[in-house]
This record gives sequence, C-alpha cells and structure tokens, in this order.
Amino acid sequence: MEGIGALIINLLIGAVGGNLAGMALKEKSLGTLWNSVVGILGGGLGFFILGMLGGGGGGLLWQVLAAFIGGAVLLFVVSLFRKA
Repeated sequence: MEGIGALIINLLIGAVGGNLAGMALKEKSLGTLWNSVVGILGGGLGFFILGMLGGGGGGLLWQVLAAFIGGAVLLFVVSLFRKA
C-alpha cells in the first residue's frame, strides 16, 4: 500500500503504539490523549524513515512495525524530556 492511504494507516497504528507503550511503561505515560498525539507523530516519523530507507514497498507488515516502533519510541523520548 502506498500514498496517502499508507500514511493514514501508519498514523493510526502510531496512535495505538503510543498508547500501548504508555500502558507498558506506566511511569512514562502522558495520558491517553497525549499518548495518541505523540504516537501519531511517531507513526508519521516511522513512515517517513521507512520510505527514506527504501522500505516503502516492503509490505504492510514493515509499515505497521515502523509505525508502532516510531510511536512507542517518540513517546518514550517525550516522556524523558517532560520529566526533566
């Protein structure tokens, strides 16, 4: 899947990734709304990085994985700065 459809899917998966990371790391959680927002940004970032690395044609599984990891990692980074 390519184009705007793939981006939308990755943003949604990023939101899920951010919330799952918030549940797994309760001390890093920003609350459901902010976990979703940060996850969406991370999912978009993961989608962008995957495209830069040439993985855009890697299939839905790679896109889901990139969005999930991007959402979770960005939530973790934001929570570190929020606590500082």
